[in-house]
Amino acid sequence: MRINEVTGIILNEAIRVHRELGPGLLESVYEAVLAKRLQQRGLSVDRQKPITITIDGEVYGEAFRIDLLVDGIVIVELKSVETLHPVHFKQVKTYLRPTNLQLGLLINFGEETLKQGYHRIVNNLRE
Repeated sequence: MRINEVTGIILNEAIRVHRELGPGLLESVYEAVLAKRLQQRGLSVDRQKPITITIDGEVYGEAFRIDLLVDGIVIVELKSVETLHPVHFKQVKTYLRPTNLQLGLLINFGEETLKQGYHRIVNNLRE
């Protein structure tokens, strides 16, 4: 499945979850429901996926945790905050680099509509 197809499914399901639950719940609630919906759509989903990094020859296990890794190709970072800040975008970029993945989605369920809270973040994206 191509990356745009996967991200389309993620966005559609995130919109459904947001419409049904509304804004302002804990991030963990949105994560659990969205992960289940994506699995029901036939996508593989790893929740709280640890990322190992190596610096100066030293391996640091579980340096980061990705909220959702979908089909092994899209990182999904979920938030439930009033306003996204630059650090949230940097967080996704930080996850993309050591995983060598091309695309991350930052989804903020704290917004009134998901259209305001959905962002694509790329790392040398190739189609």
